Amino acid sequence: MTRDDLVRNNPLRMLGLGEKTESGRQKPGLVMARAGLGKTAILVQVALDFMMREQKVLHVSIGETVDKARSWYDDIFSLICENLSEEDRLTIEPDVMRERMIMTFKESSFDLATLEERLDDLVKQDIYKPDCLIVDGYDFSENNRETLEWFSRLQEKLGISNVWFSAVSHRGDDRVSEIGVPAPCHEVDDMFGTVLFINPGEDAIKLDIIKCAACEGDANSRLALDPSTMLIGAS
Repeated sequence: MTRDDLVRNNPLRMLGLGEKTESGRQKPGLVMARAGLGKTAILVQVALDFMMREQKVLHVSIGETVDKARSWYDDIFSLICENLSEEDRLTIEPDVMRERMIMTFKESSFDLATLEERLDDLVKQDIYKPDCLIVDGYDFSENNRETLEWFSRLQEKLGISNVWFSAVSHRGDDRVSEIGVPAPCHEVDDMFGTVLFINPGEDAIKLDIIKCAACEGDANSRLALDPSTMLIGAS
């Protein structure tokens, strides 16, 4: 199995990740779930898909350390590559991880202006220009539309093709949009091109595709999660 095989066999292919648009940008993607159900694991698998296709990923982690974020990548990548020979894995891994940069913020100190300043510095100094921006841990409880409009402007300004977020849904909050997007993102579902929801059931964990503008095939299809590894598979 080669790096190309890993890309081709990735179940996330059905989401149309990396599909070209006229503007060069896709609407943001969103992974939602209750706390502790695996949102970061999904975002990392999205990021790894871009990285294995030689796209640069900036992973912004809010409330986690660099070491914690890096360990997600190491663990998920090892599981994805379990059918590779040790020699092939050691050959592929450095090239893939070279495409990633991790930026962390404390929850109390994160603000959009600081993120933009740090990103501007990276791009203007030709240090790092991301193709995909992962934002894990942003609090969507307030100013959702203003925040997403800000990210849209940043995406256009810096030429970022894809942005993906995670958001926490709460068991006691029954608000939901017409297409099924839960609170706190129910009033801004039009701002997203793709919305995934981690749906725990009695026998398995489903990854529901609530919305998918670039999906290849049936947008009502479901993806499954292996609860022991959090790897995405076909339902």
